[in-house]
Amino acid sequence: MSTSETPPATLAEKIASLSGYGPTSSVPQAQYRLDLIARWPIPKGARVLELGCGQGDTTLALAEAVGETGHVDAVDPGPLDYGAPKTLGQAHDTISAGPLGSRITWIQSEPLAFLSANPTAPRYDVAVLAHSLWYFASPALILTTLRALATRARRICIAEWSLSCAEGTSGTTHILAVLVQAALECRKPPSTSTANVRTVVSPARIKELAAEAGLVLQAGTEALVTPGAGVYDGRWETEHAVRAQFAEEVETFVGDDREKGVIYAFRDAVQTSLDRVGGMKGVGTMDGWVAVFEGTE
Repeated sequence: MSTSETPPATLAEKIASLSGYGPTSSVPQAQYRLDLIARWPIPKGARVLELGCGQGDTTLALAEAVGETGHVDAVDPGPLDYGAPKTLGQAHDTISAGPLGSRITWIQSEPLAFLSANPTAPRYDVAVLAHSLWYFASPALILTTLRALATRARRICIAEWSLSCAEGTSGTTHILAVLVQAALECRKPPSTSTANVRTVVSPARIKELAAEAGLVLQAGTEALVTPGAGVYDGRWETEHAVRAQFAEEVETFVGDDREKGVIYAFRDAVQTSLDRVGGMKGVGTMDGWVAVFEGTE
């Protein structure tokens, strides 16, 4: 290949270009989503249900994986004008207009409401919850949803942040930022929350809830996936935790002084960790955790 020729696009670059965000900002995120689904049994022609699709980061990768004969039903309860840099509606429209758009059906619904409204629909080959569990209002709602999902999909693939990172990495700041948000969110009425972190569940807790729902963890499917440079979830959550509005919400929603003390101590730990990594540009993103569960017959 001559130096004047443009090298072929990678799959992550292709997926990023279809998201509408622009390849520079979204290639690392696209690669991370591809790394997640590479751990999952999603064959060509599969019928996939994604719960909590958001702007479609994972949806695009799933649509690529299922091929021309497969399909993805992508469910999210968020208002179509929610989100940035593009709203859910704008992101979905951009994806639908691209070459993978025909493989996706967007459904605006609470996951449990969707599952309850279609009890006799054919089973999905695979159901996916990719970084969506922390948006649920409570562990009880996660459990109820998994119970409903257990009879609707042959396999359930879950990805969530692991609350762990390699020793000495800057992902520790991300972990602390998530925990301080969770400490505040559990004191807020669920109806008032629009945060990214509403209910924190660790991999161990997810496995407990899945087992209680009748799901069986497939042996050898648990893994940690380290995001590459340019996946900025750690920065986003840290920015949220240290902003002035966070302290205002603590004063509004937390009445007990001891509880306030715990939350502010967490927040101070975030700031100390942030200082130690040299500021926001030094904040990394913790590892993701993936696993595959079998549904019930």
